[in-house]
This record gives sequence, C-alpha cells and structure tokens, in this order.
Amino acid sequence: MPSISIIVPVYQAEKYLQKCVESVIKQTFPDWELLLIDDGCTDGSPAICDRCAAEDARIRVFHKKKNGGVSAARNLGLAEAKGDYIAFLDVDDRYEFRCLETLWCLREQSGADTAACAHLNLWADGHKAPELVLPAGVYDQKEIREKIVVSLLGERLKQPVFNGFIWRYLYSADIIRRAQIAFEGAYLEDELFLMEYFCNASKLAVTEQPLYRYFINPSSATHKYMREFLQIFRRYMQRKEEIAGQYRLDETCPQWRENSNWAGLLIAIGNEYARGNDKPVRQRQKTVEEMCRQPEMEKAIKTYTPEGLNPNKQLVANLVRGRHFFLLTQMYRLKNRI
Repeated sequence: MPSISIIVPVYQAEKYLQKCVESVIKQTFPDWELLLIDDGCTDGSPAICDRCAAEDARIRVFHKKKNGGVSAARNLGLAEAKGDYIAFLDVDDRYEFRCLETLWCLREQSGADTAACAHLNLWADGHKAPELVLPAGVYDQKEIREKIVVSLLGERLKQPVFNGFIWRYLYSADIIRRAQIAFEGAYLEDELFLMEYFCNASKLAVTEQPLYRYFINPSSATHKYMREFLQIFRRYMQRKEEIAGQYRLDETCPQWRENSNWAGLLIAIGNEYARGNDKPVRQRQKTVEEMCRQPEMEKAIKTYTPEGLNPNKQLVANLVRGRHFFLLTQMYRLKNRI
C-alpha cells in the first residue's frame, strides 16, 4: 500500500506527459503510486502512459474510451487510489524534486491531516513568480474555516483572490472518503472540492517553499471562450448553496451569494467578449444586458458594491452598475480587437 496516490488526468498531452511523469519518478520520497487517467485521448498520450507504466511498477494507467472531462477523470483516480494520502498533479505542470517528501514530513511533524505548499507561476516568456497558500505555520479548524473556506465561499473579488488550486495540497484520503467528496463540472470544480474538504479537515500545515511548478498555459480551459459558461456557473452556485447549507456557512459570510454572483458576472462578461465567440458584437452586448437582468445578478448589482478589484475589473463593474453597456462593448472591442 503506497503512502501517497498521485492523480493525473491526461488529455491530448503528448507534449507534456513524459516530463510530468519524470517529475514524479525523481521525487526524493519514493513511497507513491501514480495514477494516469487517459481521458479518451486520440493523440500519442495513451502509448506514453503505457510505456511509463511498463517501466515503473508504481505507475498505473486507466484508459477511458470517451473524454469525460477533468472532474470525471479525477473521480476515477480517487476511486482507484490505494494511498493513505492523495495528491493531484496537472499533466502540463511539474513537481519540484522534494515536493512529496517536504509535504509528508511537514504533515507528520505537525500532526496535521493536510499539508500545503506555495507554488511557482511560470509564463511562456520566462517570467516567474511564487504564490503562497498561506503564511508558513500550522492552522487549526477555526483558522482553516476563516482563511480558506470563507475566502472560497464569499470573497471572490478583492485582490489578491484566494486561488482554489487543488494541486498545492497533500490530502487525507480518509477525510475524502468519509465525507464522500468528489469533483463535479468542468470549471471552478477545484474551488468546490477545496471548500468541502476544508469544512472537514482539522489541521493544516503550510510551508512557503514553492514546491509545485505551475505553467500558465494559454490554451487551457480558463483561457478559452466557454459557450456554456452561464449554465456551468449556475450549477456551481447550486453546489455552493448545498455546501453552505450543509456546513452552516451563511452566518460566517452573509453576503457570499452577491459576492460570488458579481465574480461570476465579471467572468461571464469577459467570456462573452472573448475572441473565440462568433456572435456579432451587437448580439454580445444584448447577451450581457440579459445576463445583468437575471434576478440573482440584478440583486447583486443593486445591493452589493464590489471593492478591491483590479483596475480593469473595477472599470467593468462601474460600467455595469451605471448600465453603460455601449461603452462597455466599445472598451472590449478595443481591448480584444474585435
């Protein structure tokens, strides 16, 4: 039985896969298993997965006939994992060599059920910058709720926003199984997973060492036009409502719905004016106006004033609150060269 199960969803990743796997094989902590979930790949990824598994008995491969999305892939990994602890790794990213060892020892020495590390953001132009989860230390259940759960629930606007990256943590498999925590959806699924997990965790140990290398990929889902974004966001809010009710979070953050709806609206507006959208500009403006008239969005616009946004998003929020949709459209036309 391995100590740590590492879950990697794989989809059309032949360009990145080998180096991703190598970053696991070269870990100074050897007691792991690597679960490669082939999510219906049609490129050379399945063959690379099989070759890696043939070369190292700690690697297991699961081939799915059809692409089911990252949530289904991770859920399959969770169902098949044998380790006492769970880690996630995206196929286009890398672990630093001492990542697993550091997280394991940090958790063991502190008596925590979960450990976390900082990560290094890497851009294609060579620029890089570290990003913390929290300051180094050991956090009890109350502090976890205040600093992670509440941030994910109701503070999605003020900069810097707490990022819901799931791969910065070493998780207790027992907590995940007892609470029956799973992934759902193709976007923002990591935030919901973290919220629910940390509603059940008791102790978190954090290091400021950047042990994970996160490559900013311009072709990832977060950088593409999403035709079904509003439907995805509505389901996200439904799940958030369920979690808030189950764990009685309303009292800690009474205006989380308005805050979250503002955050979703700003993303939806940016998505509507993305270059990949083939609608005429006038139709895009009409769609944005209709979005702002949705009851939950209209309530957020009327009753909640966004604060702490970056300058671009603050400008968008101000134009929306003033109903200056023509000016908003012209701004995005210039910005995105529509």
